[in-house]
Parts: sequence; C-alpha cells; structure tokens
Amino acid sequence: MFNYSLGYENKNSCRSHKLLRFIDYHWNYRGLHQFFWYEIYDFDSDLWTTLDVTPHWFIVISQSGVSLKGNTYWCARKRSGGYSDHIICFDFTRERFGPLLPLPFSFIDRHHSCVILSCVSEEKLAVLFQYKDHYYKNVVEIWITAKLEAEMVSWSKFLRINTGPIIHTSFFINEEKKVAIGFNDNRKTINIIGEAGYFRELDLGEHAEPYRRRHVFSYVPSSVQIKETAPGNIKKHQSSIETRLFDRNMLRLVAFEKKVSE
Repeated sequence: MFNYSLGYENKNSCRSHKLLRFIDYHWNYRGLHQFFWYEIYDFDSDLWTTLDVTPHWFIVISQSGVSLKGNTYWCARKRSGGYSDHIICFDFTRERFGPLLPLPFSFIDRHHSCVILSCVSEEKLAVLFQYKDHYYKNVVEIWITAKLEAEMVSWSKFLRINTGPIIHTSFFINEEKKVAIGFNDNRKTINIIGEAGYFRELDLGEHAEPYRRRHVFSYVPSSVQIKETAPGNIKKHQSSIETRLFDRNMLRLVAFEKKVSE
C-alpha cells in the first residue's frame, strides 16, 4: 500500500505544503524481494515529481511518522537488517532524506521491545522505549531531543520507570508535569505514567473495534489553509516525462506483486 506524509517548506514567510507518497516493500522470504517508489506532490504547482531515492534504510511502517517543523521523522533501521534503532527525516524543503540518526539506547539484551515516536510542543521529538528486563517486568524509558536537525540529533532522558502498565501505538507527554499518556494494549484504557512509580488508569467505558488501533495526539489548532485540487485532476498537469515515469513504475509494481504472489 502507499504511505503518505504531509509537510511544508517556508517560501517568502509562507508555508508551501507538499505531500510525500511512497511504497517501500522489503520481504526476505524465499529470497530477497523489494520494491520502492517515492514521489512528491506540490500543492502550489499541482505537480507530482518522482524522487531519485535508493534507500539503504527501511522505515517501520507499523508506526506512524511524526511531523515536526515541516519535516517528517520515522523509526528506521538499516536495510541489511537489525533493530529499528534509528530515526530518519524527510526534509520537505530539499525534498530528500537525511542520514540515519541514532536513538539514545541499545537493543542488546532487551526482550519484547518496542519504540514509539511523538512530538513535544511542536519543538522537539520524544521517543518511548519499552522493553522487558531480566525479571520480565516492563521498563519504560522516554527521551527528548536536546538538539534536532535534519542531519543530527542529541537526546536527554525525560523519564524511566519500572512498571506493569504498557503503552502501545502512540503517546504524548506533559513536559512540565513529567507524565506520559498513551493507550493500553486493550485499546479502551488510557494509562498515565510518571515519576516515582506514578500510575493512573482511565477507562473510556467503550470497547475498541477488534484489530483497530487507537492513537493519542497533542493538537495545536492552525488556521493554515491548503490549496484544494479539483477531484480527478491530481495527475492532470504532469509533464510527459513524469507521466512516463508513473506508467513505468505502475508496470513495475504490477510485475512485482505477481512475482511475490508466486
């Protein structure tokens, strides 16, 4: 399936919004199968452009990307294998990916671990690292970026607790009160965790649909309007070169799907 991310670049003190769309399929079963296709849509020009991307990384699609200051960050790992122990940024101004940036922890001797990204006040990234210790108790570490750019990052520890509750899919933090909030794995309970073993559980009183994930987000209202495109015209203004690239990639995709199904 296609994956999408919305971002922007600043032009003459105005935001020029763009949409990144990509497929990156990486399957090592009965031999290595991979297919990738990246393109970007500019709302101002109403144009799609195929990007020249040969990824040496693999983005973890099971977790949503986080948009921050017009760019998008994802959890990622080296394409050669291993753990998702990095993040990667797509810069919408330069229309390219930055390098893999290290996360502030190690996966060595960590069992049943997971990593979740979030943002803090539209200024920082936060990462939640959850794993089981040698006694199979859940440990939660949360780190916040001390410095963040498209090609470098440094981290400071925000919170570490040994706790029974689990946070899944997404979270956000209150930096001032030093608490983190996220859904439990039952998808109907919100957990609030903090320092000194603080824990509070909020039951929403309703059951989530089976296999449906629930997410929590910090939200800041915005009056920015994105230029609308008439329905059906999303490819209308492509150049002939881009049209040929699109057709070629669609043929590649069909052939790849057939190969994998066999």
